[in-house]
Amino acid sequence: MTVLCLVERDGDGVADASLRALSLARELAASAGGSVAAVVFSRSGGFGSGGFGSDGLGSDRAGPDGGAEADVPERELAAFGVADAYVVAAGAGYAPAAWARGLAELAVTCAAAAVVAAATDRGSEVLAHLGALTGQPVAANCTSARWIAPGYWELVRQRWAGSLLEDAALEATLALLTVAADAVPAQPVAGVAGVNVQAFQPEIAAADLQVRAVESAERSGGVSLATARVVVGGGRGVGGPEGFEVLEELAGLLGGTLGVSRVVTSQGWRPHRQQVGQTGTKISPELYLACGISGAIQHMAGCLSAKHIVAVNTDPDAPIIAHADYAVIGDLSQVIPALVAAIRDRAGAA
Repeated sequence: MTVLCLVERDGDGVADASLRALSLARELAASAGGSVAAVVFSRSGGFGSGGFGSDGLGSDRAGPDGGAEADVPERELAAFGVADAYVVAAGAGYAPAAWARGLAELAVTCAAAAVVAAATDRGSEVLAHLGALTGQPVAANCTSARWIAPGYWELVRQRWAGSLLEDAALEATLALLTVAADAVPAQPVAGVAGVNVQAFQPEIAAADLQVRAVESAERSGGVSLATARVVVGGGRGVGGPEGFEVLEELAGLLGGTLGVSRVVTSQGWRPHRQQVGQTGTKISPELYLACGISGAIQHMAGCLSAKHIVAVNTDPDAPIIAHADYAVIGDLSQVIPALVAAIRDRAGAA
């Protein structure tokens, strides 16, 4: 049995969320005595001079001319038990419908039994398209999965923003699973000497490329909220749009990014993509510094996976104080500028 795992990138390496997805995919494949194969989408949208066979698979390993082999983080994949990797050409940039088309055709070519992806924005969107193309159900936010019999799977998955776990049975000829953020540890294994890289060229229609995001490093928008190790959050207590400037400065000094509460996006002070919570992004940073955020249950559902929570609030009875490792009871308009100045002084002294 082959389990395909969509691998997203973080620079030239593999995104942490995808390493976790690979760990679940590997265990799923092992439950049926099978193997996991990584699927990486070509950043250039094409390959070098390798060429393709009638089945769409590359006839040889492309090399330093910019082909398949050069487009795969082989060392990381091998460390996570991946012996086979497919580089799929589906146009330059991120095109969710084209990526789903590529996965659908590759699943048929490889006789795959399951497709796994991290429950990131891209992973969730691509698998939703894949479910529509194949007519198969998508099980979201899985924390474990195992094969029981052909077409039958047992799953554990998160519900209600991770506040409960559901035991579920999935009946599907092709299991489509997303892996809950930070719920599965990224566990490398020993014993895989190298990765067999193959290029795959699906039949992509013009309609599959109508929705496409082309992004460069210069315009990528900095650290991702979902994967940031430090998040500086701002709520109603910030006071208005202008109050977020100092929070953005602090986030930059800490190598992190800015997050906000739902009321902030409802007021139009910041865009929805920065919202943390049940209807926003679920985060799991090393540090969440929550400024002027009361801590409603919907917001806490999105940030309770943070390793450490520090709250800055004028109200000692705010709900978030009960969840915080440390609390500063004070006016954030005084506390945060003082913190920024202290960090700058320390950086200058070093």
